[in-house]
Amino acid sequence: MAEYDDTSLTRRRAVLLAAGTAGAAALTAACSSATGDRGSPARRTPADPAALPSAGSTAPGCVLTAEAGEGPYYLDLDKVRSDVTEGRGGVPVRLDLTVVRMSAGCRPLADAAVDIWQADSSGTYSTGKATFLRGTQITDAGGRAVFRTIVPGWYAGLAPHIHFKVRPDAGAGTTSQFFFPEDLLLRAYALAPYDRRRAPKHPNERDDRYRAAGADMTLKPVADGRGYRASYTVGIA
Repeated sequence: MAEYDDTSLTRRRAVLLAAGTAGAAALTAACSSATGDRGSPARRTPADPAALPSAGSTAPGCVLTAEAGEGPYYLDLDKVRSDVTEGRGGVPVRLDLTVVRMSAGCRPLADAAVDIWQADSSGTYSTGKATFLRGTQITDAGGRAVFRTIVPGWYAGLAPHIHFKVRPDAGAGTTSQFFFPEDLLLRAYALAPYDRRRAPKHPNERDDRYRAAGADMTLKPVADGRGYRASYTVGIA
């Protein structure tokens, strides 16, 4: 399913801080293609965690990043839930987010709405009355929100991604998207149900948006059970 290709990225006064598994604690201390052809390779079940690629958790410094547009598939549903899968198959991902307010010395931001939305393993977004792979969490006193989702499928020549939007109040929110390391994507796409389609050889490199913002917005997942866990701290101005 094709998505509006918002390749014209705009610079906003929002700071997105990449963080690994150290999460908010490390930050607080510092602050005080086209769709692939259908193919039918031998189907495999999700791999043992030991076989899954992992990445380090070093957190780079604060960076000003380009913000991606919402695209046509954002829905203001306010469907508050942590698990957004609704039975959609795929490699599990636990996404631990922390929202902090830069103007308040990197203080965690409570009671902010955080939305995520993404494609399923076939590259399809929920539309109409369907709500799979969409959800909202309200940050707790520590600015934290946790989502349980899957590795997104590819589509329309774009790097696979998870959209997110932080809404600290009734005004405009901060919108961007998370990418995944390409080796992780290729490993996941060799498994069911992704292997119903032939994966592109380079899922990320064909996307101008990834080339522009991928260095800052690519998650650093680590193996977690049969899937992955990734942490990211979002700082807003």
